[in-house]
Amino acid sequence: MDVVKLDSIDRRILHALQRDGRLQNVELARAAGLSPSSCLRRVKLLEARGVIKRYVAVLDGAKVGAGLSLFARVWFKAQDADTTNHFIASVRDMAEVVECHIMAGECDALLRIVTQDLASYRKFHAEQLTRIASVQSVKTEVPMETVKLTHALPL
Repeated sequence: MDVVKLDSIDRRILHALQRDGRLQNVELARAAGLSPSSCLRRVKLLEARGVIKRYVAVLDGAKVGAGLSLFARVWFKAQDADTTNHFIASVRDMAEVVECHIMAGECDALLRIVTQDLASYRKFHAEQLTRIASVQSVKTEVPMETVKLTHALPL
């Protein structure tokens, strides 16, 4: 995948959109120092080039019954492609798994899991996560405090 060259105007547009994806084009143009038509053209180009993948609403998990984030380190029964692919296909269908990273290092996968509380995580762990055929073991890490959580990339 090629890195897209961004100039300072593109970066201003992206910074503004990462702060507020609902900015009206006129406001975005003002923030970027462009006319509205030039700004819209640049945004469309950033979308077409895949720099802007999509727009989403960031929810407050506690207010929608998904306020507990946990991290699970997962070890597979084997290291072959079939085992890894089976695991990936399984977790893609699990709404509680909001991030899945296949790892190099001690564990095979690192998951960020969001649930309502520890009881709901225990049920998810017992009834879904550990029942994936390719999973050998799971170690759960419970964060005590979230100090920083952002979706904004450094530009």
